[in-house]
Amino acid sequence: MPQELIVESPRKIAFRSYQDPPLAGDQVLVRTTVSGIKSGTEINLYRGQVPFVSEIWDPALRLFRPPEAGEVVKPFFPHGLGSWAAGVVLAVGPQVKSLRPGDLVHGEWKHRQTAVMGEARLHPVSSHAESEAMLFTDPAKFALAAVHDAEIKLGDRVAVFGMGAIGLLAIQMARLNGARQVFAIDPIAGRLELARRLGADQALHPNECDVALAIKRATEGRGVDVALEISGVYPALQEAIRGTCQGGRVVAASYYGAQDGRVDLSREWHHNRITLRSSMPVWDCPHRAYPAWDHDRTEREAMDLLRRGAVEVEPLIGDRVPFSAAARAYAMIDQAPDEKVKILLTYDLEGA
Repeated sequence: MPQELIVESPRKIAFRSYQDPPLAGDQVLVRTTVSGIKSGTEINLYRGQVPFVSEIWDPALRLFRPPEAGEVVKPFFPHGLGSWAAGVVLAVGPQVKSLRPGDLVHGEWKHRQTAVMGEARLHPVSSHAESEAMLFTDPAKFALAAVHDAEIKLGDRVAVFGMGAIGLLAIQMARLNGARQVFAIDPIAGRLELARRLGADQALHPNECDVALAIKRATEGRGVDVALEISGVYPALQEAIRGTCQGGRVVAASYYGAQDGRVDLSREWHHNRITLRSSMPVWDCPHRAYPAWDHDRTEREAMDLLRRGAVEVEPLIGDRVPFSAAARAYAMIDQAPDEKVKILLTYDLEGA
């Protein structure tokens, strides 16, 4: 039987067997060849640093709250992992129109050896190399949504905090959007070098300088027009606020899993009337430019940027780890985040 990857309890990876259902209608059976690990969201799930562990998400109120009388928090573990994958079509349902066995496809499914998907949720690829590139659809749509939320204009000065996959894609997209000057901020020297290669004018290490002060001095004392905070740590959010110009905008596109640090809103945020925006292209959050843009269009545009090579992703692939050794991959990201940007899981397909 095929297997899927789960986090059984905090920092404990396991495999679970499952059975694919018979195909019906427009359903397609795909055998996974490669999937990508999200170093932000998935690692917070892996660590158990999510509010779902102890609170109830109320979809009507759209807030996390403690359980009321008669309610219990649904156990979070075991929990599935993964977001985007690619593979080869094994079989198709009777109503499938364009896909055939042997076709290469990519789409949104978990780390598992096979997946049954509706035809409309699958996207064709021409080669295994393109399959790997299209795994970046997930970080690319988050980066693109953040750039849209930032409303970057031709000539703007932009700072991007956090040089993970989303941040490195956002650097490139800010350039495509007309940014005049781009700053990259990260505590990992290798990622700063990669940011320079991908379009950053200046790379700043937060342990080696006062980042906000350096940004102000490099922008004639003004600060950046827009800061994108994609690191998910509160000190970086504070620096993003400090380094932004009066009346500027800070877009937080991160998940703040760790509770270390705080943001002091009595300082530059208050005195410079800075707008702080949350960027979220999922969870039923509408695009700020709806109806001209919605999240389906954002996702399609992200795919097109990748397909055309308008953004570069090959340098972001840090390692390819066999699916059977997934526990090692998660431990590597958890314990040595400076080693790799994006880790891919490859599938030998045994037991599929």
